[in-house]
Parts: sequence; structure tokens; C-alpha cells
Amino acid sequence: MLEYAALGILVFVAIVLFYGVIVIHDIPYEIAVHRNHPHQDAIHVAGWVSLFTLHVLWPFLWIWATLYRTDRGWGFSDGHSGKEHIEKLELELTEVKQRLNALEGGSE
Repeated sequence: MLEYAALGILVFVAIVLFYGVIVIHDIPYEIAVHRNHPHQDAIHVAGWVSLFTLHVLWPFLWIWATLYRTDRGWGFSDGHSGKEHIEKLELELTEVKQRLNALEGGSE
């Protein structure tokens, strides 16, 4: 009877480890889904490829999935459009020109 119990525990542990590895490899995909990542499907497929390539790609998938957020995009901008930046720069340039003209006019 003890042999059957040991065999049952062994099979249970093997199944839990098997599904545990699969769940761990889906973490980058779940992060991508949560962040509404535009490359969700690619991350999911790459997770399965990583599973069959001895987990080589998995750390890079984690980074790829966490780079994107809907509120700031890829994290390389401050959330403002390029047009807003141009308008701000034009306003600053106008102010600098006015100050320069005031300084040049006041020294003559």
C-alpha cells in the first residue's frame, strides 16, 4: 500500500511541476494582456518557443512585456504628442526672441 501512495505522490508532483513550468512561462503574456500590449500574441508564441528552447528567451520576454504601458506607450516619452512639444518649443522660442529684442533695444 505504501508503494501505491509513493507512486501517487510522485505522479502528483510530476503533474504539478509540468503545469507549474507552463504557468510560469505564461507570466510575460499575462503581463502583456494586463498592460494591453500591442504585441500580446507575439509574446505568447515566443513564450512557448522559450519553453522548448530551455528558457533562453524568457527573461527577454519579461522585459518586452513590461516595457509597454497604455498611459505612456513604450516609456520613452512623457505622454505628450509631438505636436504639443513643437508648440511648446515655438512658444519658448518666441519668448526668447522677445527677451533678446528687449535686451538689444535697452543697450542701445
